[in-house]
Amino acid sequence: MLTSKQRAYLRSLGNGAPVILQVGKGSLGDALLKQAEEAIEARELIKVRVLKACPHPPDQIANQMAESLGAELVQLVGRSFLLYRRSREPRIELPT
Repeated sequence: MLTSKQRAYLRSLGNGAPVILQVGKGSLGDALLKQAEEAIEARELIKVRVLKACPHPPDQIANQMAESLGAELVQLVGRSFLLYRRSREPRIELPT
């Protein structure tokens, strides 16, 4: 579980971060989840955008993806969200 201070720090990092994945009309397929797994292991913090063509609401996609990846949902704003999961070789040092 992330503290509010850690969450705020991750939100600040994600502010200027590029969108890594886009969820479209195919929703959460195996290929997309595999890409998300690789991206979150490499980066620890990923930004995902849910396109209007997606049949499911962004909050549902964000929660499903977080659960599937074993990640924490850091922030959900509009159709974009941030996910965080510590990797085997940590890159982001969280405040205590």
